[in-house]
Amino acid sequence: MISEGSELWQYLSPNQRTLAEDGEHILKDSALHENPEPTDYSYLVFPYAKMYEGFLKQLFLDLGIISDHAYGSERFRIGKALSPNLVRRLGGHSAYGQVEHQFGKDLATRLWHTWKEGRNLVFHYFPHNYRALSREQAEDLIAGIVETMNDAVKRTKVLTRAHGKIEERFGRFDNRGVQTA
Repeated sequence: MISEGSELWQYLSPNQRTLAEDGEHILKDSALHENPEPTDYSYLVFPYAKMYEGFLKQLFLDLGIISDHAYGSERFRIGKALSPNLVRRLGGHSAYGQVEHQFGKDLATRLWHTWKEGRNLVFHYFPHNYRALSREQAEDLIAGIVETMNDAVKRTKVLTRAHGKIEERFGRFDNRGVQTA
């Protein structure tokens, strides 16, 4: 799913890389053990959605959109900060508004849409709108999450901007993601 050595792979934290590897493993494993029993393949999306949440927090920190305090806080909510419906209310604390201002509305909208479709609507239970994913829908959401992250890394040039911060946080890694001295 995510090529080792890609800009995205280089940008991901070690924990995010582990989630990507776990996600790839359960996706492959589920194909080997096809069973008509599962009626909801949302579980396949979980490691990628969790990785996306960490990715967004890291991206917003590295772009100066959130502070170190917000990054480490258990109270900071990506969904609130990224919602286009809260831009006016949050003002300078709106991640959506800041991404839109710095990188364009299309990237801000894509980050939000991927968050909403690939996490919120998958993992929240709505009795009036029960949503069970087919395997194909789960795979499409996973691909969308990865494509959005790739696009964000390229368009924001965050790997270049934040190189020193990344090394400071996680150490040095070669292009395969192996930690170096």
